Amino acid sequence: MSLDAVLAKIDDDLPNATERLLNLLRIPSVSTDPAFKRDCDDAADWLVADLKMLGADASKRLTPGHPMVVGHIDGDGPHVMFYGHYDVQPVDPLDLWDTPPFEPAIEDTPAGKVISGRGSSDDKGQLMTFVEACRAWKDVHGSLPCKISFFFEGEEESGSPSLVPFMVKNAEELKSDIALICDTGLFESKVPSIVTMLRGLVAEEIIVKGPDRDLHSGMYGGVAMNPIRVLSNIITGLHDGTGRITLPGFYDAVPELADEIRAQWQGLGFDHAKFLGDVGLSVPAGEQDRTPLEMIWSRPTCDVNGIWGGYAGDGFKTVLPAEAGAKISFRLVGQQDPDAIHEAFETYVRSCLPEDYTVEFPLGKGSKASQMSIKDPAFEKARKALSDEWPNPAAYVGCGGSIPIAGHFKDILGVDAMLIGFGKDDDQIHSPNEKYDLESFHKGIRSWARILDALSA
Repeated sequence: MSLDAVLAKIDDDLPNATERLLNLLRIPSVSTDPAFKRDCDDAADWLVADLKMLGADASKRLTPGHPMVVGHIDGDGPHVMFYGHYDVQPVDPLDLWDTPPFEPAIEDTPAGKVISGRGSSDDKGQLMTFVEACRAWKDVHGSLPCKISFFFEGEEESGSPSLVPFMVKNAEELKSDIALICDTGLFESKVPSIVTMLRGLVAEEIIVKGPDRDLHSGMYGGVAMNPIRVLSNIITGLHDGTGRITLPGFYDAVPELADEIRAQWQGLGFDHAKFLGDVGLSVPAGEQDRTPLEMIWSRPTCDVNGIWGGYAGDGFKTVLPAEAGAKISFRLVGQQDPDAIHEAFETYVRSCLPEDYTVEFPLGKGSKASQMSIKDPAFEKARKALSDEWPNPAAYVGCGGSIPIAGHFKDILGVDAMLIGFGKDDDQIHSPNEKYDLESFHKGIRSWARILDALSA
């Protein structure tokens, strides 16, 4: 099949494709607010109707929360599953928006034309890049280059409570040769990338308890151990002088980077000084023998996210508090086990307690990291296809955060996921004035057409 004809169709049809996206963006599908439940249903219905226009066997599937949208188009060659989400974040604070969030438009900016509106980048604009690529293939050739399934969720922005049960229940239908996810971005807004590493997470909360009430520091200071001091010692001991985390066995399941990946990352020319300078910092912390990109993408972390204890109001109150607490998170990589990390952390904390002091762990939950194997030839085919579309060659990259759906595809369906997105660093997702560059939308469609062509060859 001729790829050139498909790319030409995408170029010619861009105004119509953009108008279709604007129509979807006008639907205020905020999943976290029950007031928008009907709107989430409307967005699902809109997508079902659009997929049916492509010839897909598509339907809205009810869940205890917002519906899923599933569609299938038969074809020869490999079976590709595409995932995206149609729900969006709340728009508050509304008064910080330059234009109404659900009245999207094409706007001229100094950097070029952008599509404004809530969901334009996260994730409706990204989702529609793939749908429009399929539309162009169908319009030109009457069929798609391979078998394609669509899986759209309506609860990603509210924790995906219905996702895992739905995937387990419908596992046979949802299986494919590979899953494609468009919910990421360009590296430094210019380099197309395929995310192959996602960090996991362990979230902990600890409350250290000492005396049975707050104590007067003039009467008890010095003779009674301060719970804040106990907590501070616990936190300080989590890292050594080189930035390594001290929990026994913490690094046992942490892999080293493959030479090929390390070389690609070095070739990205990441400017860590600018990265830190943008937030008023200059000196990298963390493991001193690792590069900043390694620390962000492929190394585990331990951070204190909140701490409290004693009197923190106006003025001064000279007390030794009865208790002190902290919220601490660990980002995980490789095969690190969240349960094992929790147990090691709890054992360590208890070992730090003085006589008479106790600790509670109100929260201790986690998820594993995800790592996709680039040994699958599909990954290199997709990387070369992306490189053909963009000025800069595509690279395999990591992601410091967590995207649970990628792990669910692997754990529940046994399918590797390929994360490819076209968002930019300044898209302001989750914030007022969200936007998606028209170039990202246009070249994103062309990129998916090239990838489908490469995967089906």
